[in-house]
Formats: sequence, structure tokens, C-alpha cells
Amino acid sequence: MARYMFLYRESPEQLQHQPSPEEMQQVMQLWTNWMQQGAQAGWLIDGGDALKPESRSVDASLEVSDTATIEAKEVVGGYSLIEAASLEEAIEIAKGSPMPHSGGSVEVRLVGH
Repeated sequence: MARYMFLYRESPEQLQHQPSPEEMQQVMQLWTNWMQQGAQAGWLIDGGDALKPESRSVDASLEVSDTATIEAKEVVGGYSLIEAASLEEAIEIAKGSPMPHSGGSVEVRLVGH
């Protein structure tokens, strides 16, 4: 089994939409259900967390920039760590997450060797 990181990317449309408390509760329930499914099936290693939008980047010249001011098509909004037998299996797991069903995407990356 290999470890994969899921990076949850939010579209500009998602970032601009202010959900109602009811919508927020529904979304949180979808995430809770999906995470519970992963824990029960054994593929979820770490549910991760949401990432705050504030960040800084350090480039090769050691210049520090505010990455919030950099234009981006999508913003990484969170992450999880899972275990799967193959990249294909990890992708199938990612397809079941709430993120692609709400207009975002999931980047799947192999962790380690």
C-alpha cells in the first residue's frame, strides 16, 4: 500500500459563494460521512484540515511574497492523507469526496518513494 495526499482545490466561484448556515451544515455532513466511510474502510490515514488563505512564498532569491495577491485559478483549501494500492485506486477514492461534487477538484499525489 502507498500513501497519497489529496489537495482540495476550490474554484473562484466556490470562493465567492457565501453559503447559508443550512448549506454549510449539509456540506459538513457530507465531509463527515465521507471521512467516516474512509475510516471504516481503512483507507483514511489523516483527515487533514482546512487551510487558511493567508500564506507567504519564499523564492530562489529569498524574496518573500504574499501568495494571496498572486492570481490563481484555484486555491488549495485543505488536504487529507490516504492509503491505497495504486494511483488508480486513490483516484477512485478521490472521486467519492465532496469536493468534485461541489465544483472543486482533488489533486492526488503520491507521498514518499
